[in-house]
Amino acid sequence: MVMGAPTGKILVIKLAALGDFVQALGPFAAIRAHHPKAHLVLLTTRPYQELAQATGLFDDIWLDSRPRGINLAGWFKLRQRLRGGRFERVYDLQTSDRSSFYFRLLSPGPKPDWSGIARGCSHPHANPARDALHTIDRQAEQLKMAGIENVPKPETTLTGAAFEPADEAFLGQLGITAPFALLVPGGAAHRPEKRWPTAHFAGLANRLLTDGIQPVLLGGESERQTLADIVRACPGAVDLAGRTGLADLVRLARAARSAVGNDTGPAHLIATAGCPSLVLYSAASDPALCGQRGAVVKILRRDRLADLGQEDVWAALKTLAASGMLA
Repeated sequence: MVMGAPTGKILVIKLAALGDFVQALGPFAAIRAHHPKAHLVLLTTRPYQELAQATGLFDDIWLDSRPRGINLAGWFKLRQRLRGGRFERVYDLQTSDRSSFYFRLLSPGPKPDWSGIARGCSHPHANPARDALHTIDRQAEQLKMAGIENVPKPETTLTGAAFEPADEAFLGQLGITAPFALLVPGGAAHRPEKRWPTAHFAGLANRLLTDGIQPVLLGGESERQTLADIVRACPGAVDLAGRTGLADLVRLARAARSAVGNDTGPAHLIATAGCPSLVLYSAASDPALCGQRGAVVKILRRDRLADLGQEDVWAALKTLAASGMLA
């Protein structure tokens, strides 16, 4: 059953992680376009608040307290807030056990129209093979089943002053000189198999310098040591550990010559921003299901990333340059 387009309050749920959030930008825009007069609320988590605000797609952004276990007070507070929102419709783009449980929190009584996978919801994503689809394609199909036919590419949402290419003054504050390339050598600490060896990133950084391109290292607080190790081996690299927000990454990506990174959230955002991107995959994740998408994206995959040589990565970058995709 296809849903109409109410003009009241609508809730969109997308909690984490960064790569998934980036790939939901197109669905966010589609929902906004389908409900131009509705009061659109996003339920998310703090790391993605800034990026969500910068898109200008939402009238309000709620931060999920994410209660756990027997935290009855936390669950009760969340239930009261959800019920008090008096939403006509909910688009659950997280489609996890947690977000589906939020549907149950609305009991007893009438529930809003709900697009997702929660048992008993009004508009389920009724494709038993949904988990075999790429994240972007899966969300587009979910919205189509709910009456939203056209889902734009995520990059169309990254407009406005917050996402303008970094200018010389902004780059200068960070110690960056054009031309430069972005390197994303980190990743989740509990997934070391998804990381290309730090020494290989250091070698790549030195090759970029020799080629007249400044390497710029991106990472969060948890990746400070990795970035510091690369700078020790390549003193000409710029270490931005913990110095950039998500909107900053878009600005840097739009001014960069290219990017090389592991399969991480920042690599998704950089590729979506249009930066020619080379993304490195091991057997630990499948790019057919979650791979980065953008104007120019190339995937290099080995069962073990330790077996991916620097020559292979350098050759792939040169191929991008030869294709005319790099300035």
